[in-house]
Amino acid sequence: MFDSKVIGMIIEGIRDTLYMTLGSTFVGYLLGLPLGILLYVTNSKGLKPNKIIYGIGDFVCNIIRSIPFLILLILLIPFTRLIVGKSYGSTATIVPLVICAAPYIARVVESSLNEVDAGVIEAAKAMGASNLQIIFKVLLVEAKTSLFTGATITTGLLLGYSAMSGTVGGGGLGDIAVRYGYYRWQTDIMIVTVILLIVIFQIIQNLGTFMAKKIDHRKK
Repeated sequence: MFDSKVIGMIIEGIRDTLYMTLGSTFVGYLLGLPLGILLYVTNSKGLKPNKIIYGIGDFVCNIIRSIPFLILLILLIPFTRLIVGKSYGSTATIVPLVICAAPYIARVVESSLNEVDAGVIEAAKAMGASNLQIIFKVLLVEAKTSLFTGATITTGLLLGYSAMSGTVGGGGLGDIAVRYGYYRWQTDIMIVTVILLIVIFQIIQNLGTFMAKKIDHRKK
């Protein structure tokens, strides 16, 4: 059953899965990190409170995060087709993955920044640091371990979502599992794809945990 054609298909599925997961994580952070910082800065206890800006950001994040990914994937088909020219395949799947990930990342970033000791921020203000200096030289530095842990969790989450996109032709291991495991009842191929997804998830989690410990300045 596992001839060269099937093996090649699985290797391509691994490649597409990593492409979707890592690509959407990267682009998601390009959008979510600034949004998370903005949410922290403008909240009631932030560096520059602004109820209107925070309210809009909070509302957008809550709305997008409340929509199940599979439904969001279908809702965004016209937008995805507009951006990449088609609504199926690994590249097309990155669009809804990013839109799903960005608000989640923003919340993770906001939560990480909220964990920074207020005394450190007050000390920076006392030394005359500007808000931008506090953000980039104090907050992000102090929260880097938590931010890295959050990035690891986000990557694992998007790995699962990328597999879920296989139900609508999203590509990757999820697509293989659906086409061969569900439609053709080839259980052996489905089991292999599930095992590979578990292995990839474990690698991401273990690597992320290892790196978070390496950069943790609070080591005893």
